[in-house]
Amino acid sequence: MSDNNPLLQPFNTPHQTAPFDKIKEEHFMPAFQQAIEEGRADIQAIINNPDKPNFKNTIEALEKSGKRLNRISNIFFNLNAAETNEKIQAIAREVSPLLSEYSNDIWLNEKLFEKVKVVYEKYHNDESLNEEQNKLLEDTYNAFTRSGALLTGEEKDKYREISAELSKLALQFGENVLAETNDFKLHITDSKDLAGLPDDVIEAAANRAEKDSLEGWIFTLHFPSYYPFMKFADNRDLRKKMYIAYTTRGNKGNDRDNKEIIKKTVALRLEKAKLLGFKNHADYVLSQRMAKSPERVNQFLHQLLDAALPFAKNEVNEVQQFARQLGFNDHLQAWDFSYYSEKLKTKKFDLSDEMTKPYFQLEKVKEGIFDLANKLYGISFKPNKNIPVYHNEVEAFEVTDADGDFLAVLYLDFFPRDGKQGGAWMTSFMEQHKENGKDVRPHISVVTNFTRPTATKPSLLTFNEVTTFLHEFGHALHGMLSNVNYESLAGTSVYRDFVELPSQIMENWALQKEWLQIVAKHYETGETIPDNLIDKIIAAGNFLSGYATVRQISFGLNDMAWHTIQQPVETEVEQFEKLAMKQTQLFPDIKGSCMSTAFSHIFNGGYAAGYYGYKWAEVLDADAFQMFKQNGIFDKTTASAFRKNILEMGGTKDPMELYVAFRGQEPSIDPLLERSGLKN
Repeated sequence: MSDNNPLLQPFNTPHQTAPFDKIKEEHFMPAFQQAIEEGRADIQAIINNPDKPNFKNTIEALEKSGKRLNRISNIFFNLNAAETNEKIQAIAREVSPLLSEYSNDIWLNEKLFEKVKVVYEKYHNDESLNEEQNKLLEDTYNAFTRSGALLTGEEKDKYREISAELSKLALQFGENVLAETNDFKLHITDSKDLAGLPDDVIEAAANRAEKDSLEGWIFTLHFPSYYPFMKFADNRDLRKKMYIAYTTRGNKGNDRDNKEIIKKTVALRLEKAKLLGFKNHADYVLSQRMAKSPERVNQFLHQLLDAALPFAKNEVNEVQQFARQLGFNDHLQAWDFSYYSEKLKTKKFDLSDEMTKPYFQLEKVKEGIFDLANKLYGISFKPNKNIPVYHNEVEAFEVTDADGDFLAVLYLDFFPRDGKQGGAWMTSFMEQHKENGKDVRPHISVVTNFTRPTATKPSLLTFNEVTTFLHEFGHALHGMLSNVNYESLAGTSVYRDFVELPSQIMENWALQKEWLQIVAKHYETGETIPDNLIDKIIAAGNFLSGYATVRQISFGLNDMAWHTIQQPVETEVEQFEKLAMKQTQLFPDIKGSCMSTAFSHIFNGGYAAGYYGYKWAEVLDADAFQMFKQNGIFDKTTASAFRKNILEMGGTKDPMELYVAFRGQEPSIDPLLERSGLKN
């Protein structure tokens, strides 16, 4: 099989990119099986090495082990997120326990850990190792102890059992959310029910109905369909129907219900944390984060909540009063808020997405973001059609540095599909590292769910989608500009509450006049966005910022509640969540609505006990952007310092050390409160 399995052959493609044009589903299991065996042989070779354990023959050898397995896993799990199907999902269910077992066989191997421990005790903070080697040594030792290496017999068996079960539960959670999202369709046959919706939204819905061989219009729970419907549809009953469908995903008591999965997941995470000597899962996670402890996270979230809640309540009240002026005499419900707040925004600032979208053609925004990266970091992007892609909508680019040297491959995958998870993310098919003196450059991917082009219009982005693109591109820069020796320390391999700094700082350019004048061109006339429209965008930058802040805090508090439990949860999931988010509640309860049952970030992603990191990193990014504001938003010297001290460094140093090296001081919360308009 290996003779004709492209995953087990050298990748004869530009820059050794994944040969997506040759890979078929049936290639994965045999490739995984062989790669697992190769990885096991690598580990055995380290154990059997008769020489005294040292950094090179133990720590570096471990870092380089299982290389093919890492590569195949990256390809497979990225496909499972961006272009999945029933066959891929079945393979994921089959292979996940094997991968859990493989990693447990490494972390729980006593002979291997003994060698790691010898090296750690001898060389830790030893001058014979450089800073990056010391960090790898420390991370490796910690990875063993945090993965059960200090456990004994029965405890190790229990740890294995928990790990395998958790990986299965996470997969099932994600599959259920995707199935629930794909399953719901609002089929409209009466054109009166389209009142209020913009033409391009109606056209996209007609295209979707045609795709399903139906008359009329279809709206789905995918964001580019759901979001404008909630903002613009005059029909309140249909808004309510869409809202309830969206917020009850995973909470319908059917075979895709996620409530028991959540209870099992948090109970197992708690049990695992206690096995490893921690009070709870948050305690375990945060010991390796900038925040350090659950107490500090909760203190941080409540400090922000105290600042934002009065603003949020005033904003909701203002929208309620405005709705009354328009003849709405009911209590404002969650499915009314986007609709009336959009109308208020239009009245207050004479601004709406429909006014700005013609200036944010996806192709032009993409060129503008590439140009921004060039202005800041001197890098350039060139499409390469010879790089295989996993779907015909995916674009591949070669990225080169200012001196023309090859820097990275970048994949861009913009539009929603039934096989793609919701949301937006950056990921990698291969991380940057150095091998035998050669700099191996990364393969990075940005995946989004942006508004599709229609028969009559190109893809026109909302302002929110523009900032999302900038955000994910910031993560991509972190990956593409990495300049470290070891793969496990490369790019975004940093503390989770630090990883959002490079992404969130990029969002700041969306509210800078100088950048908007470059990027925003009318899709029909080519005319630059008028100054008065830019002024309105900037003026509206803090519209509902109190509400948006409280909403993010509510997710952070919910996450922390699930992961600071001291014993398994007996109460109902809905009830538990309501209690966790009670202080942030701005609308009446809706029976059946439950954000936890579709909270993929924490139950099928890497953000468990880490969702607060978005707000934490906002403090960093607001503080860091002050440097650009002082020195000029395209200032190459400031950008060079950010690249050198943050983007190139990956996880080679403590994040605060990196931040201070760039900024010259620790961050203050004040720039964030000022930027958000949350200071009295």
